[in-house]
Amino acid sequence: MHRMGIFTSGGDSSGMNSALRSAVRTALNLGVDTYVIYEGYRGLVEGGDKIKKMAWNDVGGILQQGGTFIGTARCQRFRTREGRCQAAHNLVKKGIDALIVIGGDGSLTGANLFREEWPELLSELLAESKITPETAHSYSNLRVVGLPGSIDNDMYGSDMTIGADTALHRITEAIDAISSTAASHKRSFVVEVMGRHCGYLAIMSALATGADWVFVPENPPAPEEWKTDMCQALQAGREAGRRDNTVILAEGARDSDGTPITSQEVKHVIEERLGEDTRITILGHVQRGGAPSAFDRNLGTLLGHAAVEHLTKIEPEDEPQLIGIHGNRVTSSPLMDCVHRTHAIAKYAEEHEYAKMMELRGGSFASVYEILHVLLQAGPNPPEKIERKLRIAVMHSGGPAPGMNTAVRAAVRWGRNLGHTMLGVYNGFPGLVNNEVKELNWMDVNGWCCKGGAELGTNRDVPADGEFYAIARTLEQQEIDGLLVIGGETGYDSAYEMFHRRRDFPNFNIPIVCLPATIDNDRPGSELSIGSDTALNNIISAVDKIKESAVASRRCFVVETMGEYCGYLAFMSGLATGAERVYLHEDKLNLKDIQADVDQLVVGFKRGKRLGLIIRNELAHPVYTTDFMVRVFEAEGEDVFDVRQAILGHLQQGGSPSPFDRIQSTRLAVHCVDYIIEQALSFESRSAFVGLQGGKITFTGLEDYPRVADQTYGRPKTQWWLDLRDIARVMAQPAPAPNK
Repeated sequence: MHRMGIFTSGGDSSGMNSALRSAVRTALNLGVDTYVIYEGYRGLVEGGDKIKKMAWNDVGGILQQGGTFIGTARCQRFRTREGRCQAAHNLVKKGIDALIVIGGDGSLTGANLFREEWPELLSELLAESKITPETAHSYSNLRVVGLPGSIDNDMYGSDMTIGADTALHRITEAIDAISSTAASHKRSFVVEVMGRHCGYLAIMSALATGADWVFVPENPPAPEEWKTDMCQALQAGREAGRRDNTVILAEGARDSDGTPITSQEVKHVIEERLGEDTRITILGHVQRGGAPSAFDRNLGTLLGHAAVEHLTKIEPEDEPQLIGIHGNRVTSSPLMDCVHRTHAIAKYAEEHEYAKMMELRGGSFASVYEILHVLLQAGPNPPEKIERKLRIAVMHSGGPAPGMNTAVRAAVRWGRNLGHTMLGVYNGFPGLVNNEVKELNWMDVNGWCCKGGAELGTNRDVPADGEFYAIARTLEQQEIDGLLVIGGETGYDSAYEMFHRRRDFPNFNIPIVCLPATIDNDRPGSELSIGSDTALNNIISAVDKIKESAVASRRCFVVETMGEYCGYLAFMSGLATGAERVYLHEDKLNLKDIQADVDQLVVGFKRGKRLGLIIRNELAHPVYTTDFMVRVFEAEGEDVFDVRQAILGHLQQGGSPSPFDRIQSTRLAVHCVDYIIEQALSFESRSAFVGLQGGKITFTGLEDYPRVADQTYGRPKTQWWLDLRDIARVMAQPAPAPNK
């Protein structure tokens, strides 16, 4: 490989800039000259100043920008052989023989065709004497790698595409805002979201916002029947006490005959049959724009880095790959296989093969749709006969985490729909001691999916030795058959104590399940905890504002995040905001490190740097506190830059849960209720803690808690995100260091 080119193509999506920044810096750090191609395929054909060589600082300060800073455009000329020949000539003139393409299936198909034709295109250029035989031989192969960039999340080969999470943020923010006005006027709203052949945005936003009906391309309703079914569901919701009705419609929705279902038609049906005051909101390009979410920033960074690493290792004849993410890990898949499978979904839609569409979307897509189908009901629809009606209690323990209420709502509704009695324990374990238990009905948790905080109440109290008898008495009096504890470290510790004392208290021989809900993301058995995504987004929103303030006055900020002894929030927010340095307890900080960082900052500011950003975990070091670091940096910075501190505090715990936290808390809660029911009915009474591992929902026996938890520091013994430290160090360097 001589030199590398990068371009974005197709519709823009937030997070593309982080992929560009990551790819450019990774390549430069490996000593590879790197070019960006402005305006997508059009820039490839036009050449000249549309193909620009990049320096390290050319991609600084773009992480928080939406869209793509190098532009994107459709190009009819590239569809012609002549246009592709001109594009090949432009690349060869710049010495480029490797491409990273960020876009959707159409863009990636074009890149693969370009690669396949490359030898012939060079032969034509040689025949026209536009290149020499030596050049044709030297650049005989074109290496291509693709990154999935699409807000629709419609690309096979990756669990998530760059931009989809941010689009979900825009949609949920809009629907949350609409819900308040809908409730005020008792109106119905029809909200149209993007997704011609993919219902991902519609389904996930419906699950995240507590919508009342949804239309998606993958599961079309029968003609005419949908009108009756929808109106019956909306009417039932009104009778149950709902003040607002929200119908979410994917733009590609149709009935089973293939007839499009439009937002105007849905509005007309609701008004005509129910007499409801109905409004239409078409979100349109609002979904594409805005600052990228924390997830999309970090996804783009990881995929951009992996794409460059892949290009430097492959042979010219190797099949081009799509770099994506599966189970929270970066993976590669044959590019054209992914493209063909993506095209197959659209083909199945045209052929009305909807079951095959759903199958290609993957198992999690179908399971989420099944969960949504239950949760959007106006009330429970339990089976006529059940083996035994159970009484299942739900409670919180630990600090508040956005998504706790969402989990309770999902657990209560799922359990009641299966015919069981669901109980809420108020005020954590003290509430269990004092028998503060109340039955929760379907509408008791209405509207909880969007609420931050913890409606049941939560605290960090762990039962004292003498209080376990009172807990056993409460379990007996309330006839509790299973217990779901949603929370953090104190919840896990208390649940383990109950499990450990089963011989002393027979009433503890019930299934006890812990669901990880803590912004610190420090629970074993799960790679991600409920609340941590919301906290990350709270942090990057604050840091983005802080950075704007710092740029104006040549300033370095030391930002302190929560996390206790777990550095997840500090590390991932540093990666998402472009911090120069992140201090973690896991890294065993010393004074020599701090001095080296000060020296590096001084050099950077003397070279024209206008902003410095340091992020520190709150318990990174007992002596080198945030205040200590500010004083050291200020003393050493002298007149070159000044220093300020920002301790973000409890704003990290607040706010409405992010779409990711809403969706995952719902999925985890449903699986926990199913697990409790299975154990209670089998009289095995196994207890466990649930988690997301490798993209799958898993249960780990509560007896293994001491084995997997570092109980000294209250974090998992193995933390997956620490493997990303090398990438973060490269991104944070002030300049490339290829010799290293």
